[in-house]
Amino acid sequence: MSATGPDRRRRPGPRLTLSGFLLCRTLEEADRVAALLPEHTRLSRAEAGCLRFEVWRSHADPCRFAVTECFRDRAAFDAHQARSATTVWARATKGIPRDYVIGEEGEEGDQLP
Repeated sequence: MSATGPDRRRRPGPRLTLSGFLLCRTLEEADRVAALLPEHTRLSRAEAGCLRFEVWRSHADPCRFAVTECFRDRAAFDAHQARSATTVWARATKGIPRDYVIGEEGEEGDQLP
């Protein structure tokens, strides 16, 4: 930990990334997602291993949300999944189709740019 807070630049292993889309089926469902996003985003970004957490609603298709996440390592991603599984977000978005790709980036001990 640095003097100003957790050192998020050093990684013990490869970063874990998630990217893709949350695909709501109706505008009402998409509006519910949009209403819950600020708190879900705030809580996710506050997690110690979260390096990036972004969700954007498409202007062309308001039922489609682009999602980009990056976590320090697999353990941080797993902790995020466990924390968010018990939230209002999880209950409200259960069953909404997701089209995500999960991968790893970087080598052990690499520095972020």
